[in-house]
Amino acid sequence: MRWFLMLLAKLVLWFVGLSLLLVVVYRFVPPPVTVTMLLDEHGMTKDWEPLSNIDRNLVAAVIAAEDGKFCSHNGFDTEAIEKAIQHNAQGGRIRGASTISQQTAKNVFLWQDGGFFRKGLEAWFTLLIETVWGKRRIMEVYLNVAETGIGTYGAEAGAQRYFNHSAARLSRTEAARMAAALPLPKQRSVVNPAGFTRRYGNTIAARMGVVGRDGLDACVYE
Repeated sequence: MRWFLMLLAKLVLWFVGLSLLLVVVYRFVPPPVTVTMLLDEHGMTKDWEPLSNIDRNLVAAVIAAEDGKFCSHNGFDTEAIEKAIQHNAQGGRIRGASTISQQTAKNVFLWQDGGFFRKGLEAWFTLLIETVWGKRRIMEVYLNVAETGIGTYGAEAGAQRYFNHSAARLSRTEAARMAAALPLPKQRSVVNPAGFTRRYGNTIAARMGVVGRDGLDACVYE
């Protein structure tokens, strides 16, 4: 038992040290690849761009769609988590409550499925990136590693795929449609959306005005 506990302690220390090292490195260096990219049967197309080369419309769109409290929480939206727990306890369609910070932690360091174990690791990495990276870097990494289409990752690759131009000049409508497709990028159409995706994109476009008016993206551009 003593041997087992010593081994467990060493493994924990090794994991903490390695995870902290990766977070510090990725504070300055673009993550070269993610587990999701490696496991994508469609391959991967990606093109890293600094946040200064990504239109502010897309930042506003993902905040409007994914995480309206991005600039005010510490990585976790406790109110959304409580509501999700209450909703899911009633049955029906499962509702998530992941922030952009949590999604970034998952996308960069972990895998897509996994239950409570993965969620625990996700919480650990979320705390680290919120502390070490800060909001601007989190947004920059998120927009470069998020799946934006079949075998397509990041804002630049997505913009080129759908609109044949750079992510540096996305219109409000284009940004809203990309954000509307983010939860299910392999299933939702960006170029000619219909039904729910079109309506959701229009809702996001309207919310983007609130993001700008209330400075909900201010932490990204400080």
